[in-house]
Amino acid sequence: MIPTSFPYQIKDLKLAEWGRKEILLAEQEMPGLMSLRDQFETNKPLKEVRITGSLHMTVQTAVLIETLVMLGADVRWASCNIFSTQDHAAAAVVKGTTNYSSVPVFAWKGETVAEYWDLLWQAFSFPRNMGPQLIVDDGGDAALLFHKGCELEDGSQWVEEDSHNEDEHELKRLLKQIFARDSSFWHRCKEDLRGVSEETTTGVLRLHQREEENSLLIPAINVNDSVTKSKFDNLYGCRESLIDGIKRATDVMIAGKTVVVCGYGNVGKGCAQSLRGYGARVIISESDPICALQALMEGYAVKSVDSVVHEADIFVTATGNIDVITVSHMKKMKDYAIVCNIGHFDNEIQVASLIREGVKRQPIKAQVAKYVFPDNHCIIILAEGRLVNLGCATGHPSFIMSISFSNQVMAQIMLWEKQQELENKVYLLPQKQDEMIARIHLLAQGGELVELCEGQSAYLDIQKDGPYKPREYRY
Repeated sequence: MIPTSFPYQIKDLKLAEWGRKEILLAEQEMPGLMSLRDQFETNKPLKEVRITGSLHMTVQTAVLIETLVMLGADVRWASCNIFSTQDHAAAAVVKGTTNYSSVPVFAWKGETVAEYWDLLWQAFSFPRNMGPQLIVDDGGDAALLFHKGCELEDGSQWVEEDSHNEDEHELKRLLKQIFARDSSFWHRCKEDLRGVSEETTTGVLRLHQREEENSLLIPAINVNDSVTKSKFDNLYGCRESLIDGIKRATDVMIAGKTVVVCGYGNVGKGCAQSLRGYGARVIISESDPICALQALMEGYAVKSVDSVVHEADIFVTATGNIDVITVSHMKKMKDYAIVCNIGHFDNEIQVASLIREGVKRQPIKAQVAKYVFPDNHCIIILAEGRLVNLGCATGHPSFIMSISFSNQVMAQIMLWEKQQELENKVYLLPQKQDEMIARIHLLAQGGELVELCEGQSAYLDIQKDGPYKPREYRY
């Protein structure tokens, strides 16, 4: 039962029963999290630890949240994307069960940018005017809010500078409101905060930048570059969820189409594989010569966007960079070309600039819109340039998210248990934990491992139980 005056902001609590049914299904496909529950439920390594989560509020995330709760944590949660919340999952987590206490969730599908930042602030706002002791982050917005809050209290004038986009404008608006009410909240938060675990490439980049500038105020664990995250979530997850998002949004036939994938990192590799599997002619656009050469060796054409913009039917951005598909590109695209993004933020495609250029937006359905240019040709943009697999579908499969979220749980435990040892730097999880997570999921799928004998172990100069590769090995 939800306690009296329990704080939450979601779409509809009546969706909780549906959400619980899907959560139970997801648990069957999430052996990593279920194993961690069995391993840590008794000693509860996160007992009474206040955790703020800023990560897509999906069915799979619900299993992560309830795993943290089972390990003893006091959790508050917001989404990291205005379109990615699955409202029935949010409702189920808020309602709780006899096994899991109710968790405050502040998220719904279709938030405005202003609402997004206000909801993230609610996830920071624990009772008795306290902040979190740990953060689970995806994309770095929670860590950004914390750091910019501390900088404001230290006298920074950043909030008074001109904003580059709506997100920055609303973040500054929120920071000024918080400061006006409580000019020392963020430094009190800093006294208790023991670290952040970051889910994705963009957020890790932000953390490394702060580390290099000596402005990182807390220890951070780079979950993204655990091998079982980057090589599985980013590659195999996107290999399935990209097509899911495009198909649900458009019902377009992929076979026979020319598709440009911008970026051939792990995300781009997975996207290209699935598109080719459906019969598309795939062209890779890439700035890194090593990744570009890999694409060429896999049999893809490697071209710049400019050289193929007139002929492609679908464009997918997967770089984590800004201004990858520009207004100039979109003006030259074929009539009814489809444009979407599976990188983290919404700035890979210059969607906001289209309206300023006089392009008319015509909504077709939720997260699908036609943009009509003055010459009357049009393009279809999915999820307003935000993550297409979460905006137009339900994200990665549960099994993949079990792998990623197992890393998140282990990162949270490491941050808490080793808080006296960790400096304000960016860390990776130990390799043996990475291998442990892989082993759990391999065995759950019926796989078998070869056990090294003493002679083989000695010959390779590794322990029989790992780590099996040097840290610098590239899987």
